[in-house]
Amino acid sequence: MRIGMVCYPTFGGSGVVATELGKALAAEGHEVHFITYDQPVRLGSFRPNVFYHEVRISQYPLFDYPPYELVLASKMVEVVRQQNLDLLHVHYAIPHASSAYMAKRILNDEGRHLPVVTTLHGTDITLLGKDPGFEPVISFAINQSDAVTAVSTSLRSDTYKLFGINKDIEVVPNFVCPQHFEGLSGQDRDQFTRPGEPLLCHISNFRPVKRVADVIQTFALLAARMPANLLMVGDGPDRSQAERLSRELGIGDRVFFLGKLKNPLEALAISDLFLLPSESESFGLAALEALACGIPVVATEAGGLPEVIRHGVSGMLSPVGDVAMMAEHAEFLLQKENHDRFKKKALERASAFDIKRVLPEYHRIYNAVLSATPVD
Repeated sequence: MRIGMVCYPTFGGSGVVATELGKALAAEGHEVHFITYDQPVRLGSFRPNVFYHEVRISQYPLFDYPPYELVLASKMVEVVRQQNLDLLHVHYAIPHASSAYMAKRILNDEGRHLPVVTTLHGTDITLLGKDPGFEPVISFAINQSDAVTAVSTSLRSDTYKLFGINKDIEVVPNFVCPQHFEGLSGQDRDQFTRPGEPLLCHISNFRPVKRVADVIQTFALLAARMPANLLMVGDGPDRSQAERLSRELGIGDRVFFLGKLKNPLEALAISDLFLLPSESESFGLAALEALACGIPVVATEAGGLPEVIRHGVSGMLSPVGDVAMMAEHAEFLLQKENHDRFKKKALERASAFDIKRVLPEYHRIYNAVLSATPVD
């Protein structure tokens, strides 16, 4: 197959999943063409069957905001024509599925049928879904897709609740690639913690929905009970607030803000516990990657997180905002006998999301849309 992969090229979960999916498909011999405004951060250097097409946006005085959706649709048409693509797999309804619909209509007028698979990742539903100004376009773009997937049962339910959807939405979860976790070393751990002291970790884009202040408050409660240290990986609008709060709570010397890391798995590899107190998570890819490193997770009962973390088995869940309970869970999991048991179960849980288990689901969906009778 020749597949066009459209995603955000950033460190976010949707871009990571789309990129790793494309690389896995290319390794099987499929031809994968990434279409986006920058090279995806996980794409890496040259590899067979993988191609990148940059969407370049020109600045015109006429527009207050660059018309990315229109330029993206035009680029999709160009790549489909030149590379003879079989289908487009777009990640996010807005602007990717709506642009794909426009491209599909243009190509349909040329007599070319282009199936579109749309994967919903969360923000396009849980955030934009609260803005009625986006509802008609999002509903239309989803309904016009040939196949629609969501990364969790929770996200699928939210989509049906918030939008007028008449399409079947299949749940295909996010995944991990085991080879990415091979050879990770804990040799840099001594830079951040003393022997015998646990090291906690949080990874996010530091947006309000991630509740990074809760990370700091949870850790402060834990640090009052035992010596520990915390890695804060990522960046975003709430970073300054979190840094200030850590100093105010007297734990500034135990909290390390590392910013964005090209490979955040290196931070996970030296950690003992992962904190994810999000207000909303469609899936929680960072939590899954922590489990794949053998790290128990303390998280909230938000969105798709209970579908990833088994409470009392591979981690602990609590209500959103309950930092006292999260601190208690952290203290419990860091006790050696508990940590050893949860570490083993974390690895077992992560194996259920091995890409080898998930990839056949996308094969099935691709084959179904390619074999379906075109409908004008």
